[in-house]
Amino acid sequence: MSVRTATASTAVAALLGGCVLLPATQAQAAGANDSPVVFAHRGASAYAPENTLAAVDAADGLGIDWVENDVQLTEDGVLVVVHDTTLGRTTDAEQIFPGRAPWAVKDFTAAEIAELDAGSWFGTQYAGARVPTLTQYLHRVERNSQKLLLEIKSPETYPGIEKETLRILRKEGWLDRGHVKHRLIVQSFGAESVKTVHAQRPDVITGFLGTPAVADLPSYAAFTDQINPSHTTIGADYVAAVQKLKGAHGKPLQVNTWTVNDAANAAKVAGFGVDGIITNNPDIVRDATR
Repeated sequence: MSVRTATASTAVAALLGGCVLLPATQAQAAGANDSPVVFAHRGASAYAPENTLAAVDAADGLGIDWVENDVQLTEDGVLVVVHDTTLGRTTDAEQIFPGRAPWAVKDFTAAEIAELDAGSWFGTQYAGARVPTLTQYLHRVERNSQKLLLEIKSPETYPGIEKETLRILRKEGWLDRGHVKHRLIVQSFGAESVKTVHAQRPDVITGFLGTPAVADLPSYAAFTDQINPSHTTIGADYVAAVQKLKGAHGKPLQVNTWTVNDAANAAKVAGFGVDGIITNNPDIVRDATR
């Protein structure tokens, strides 16, 4: 990792020479002295298997405060942290449970998922890493004094997932004033899911994943605090249009863009004035946008 980081730092240094000399309007949009917040996507997933506790720790080791994760519901109603709605890509489910195609998360119990190896696909040093429950994940983030950008995954597949997510967050102390104000964001690609979270806990900061048309932004501002689009779909004008509006908590809508993994694109979106960048390589993005 040290060699990779050194290489990245060299590339970053070369880029920064041009990056600091942003046109005045772009510098103002970027907040001049304010760097975008860096979110470790599925943990520091360039360096450890995504959505595992090892990826949370990898982000912590890099000094990254915010981690992003994905939550889904098992067959028996337990929230687990995994990205794909099927288990084949990041676990050995196909070997451990042959004949259970398509190996959908919703068709397995929490106990069955706990048997799976979620690390070997990434590297032998991570053999035996498990798919964490949301409870386990929250404990690790709390232990590291980190913050959480939590994505409710495929909410249409899991009726009631918003209520269960909020129940676990409350049970584990993540809905107290300190966490809600400074350490938690709940987001989803499902507008109805974001609306549900906002309706059930109006104090929680929420984000909508996507790039709504500018004309539609006011309707989103009624129930969310952030518009979080792919970096390939935005420019400075779009970011400014979002930030001109006030979100559900009466503050300017924010923009956290994803998934930016190289220094050049990090500098580019920082120039657009985004508030945050979601990335598999949080160290590279942090260094490119300081």
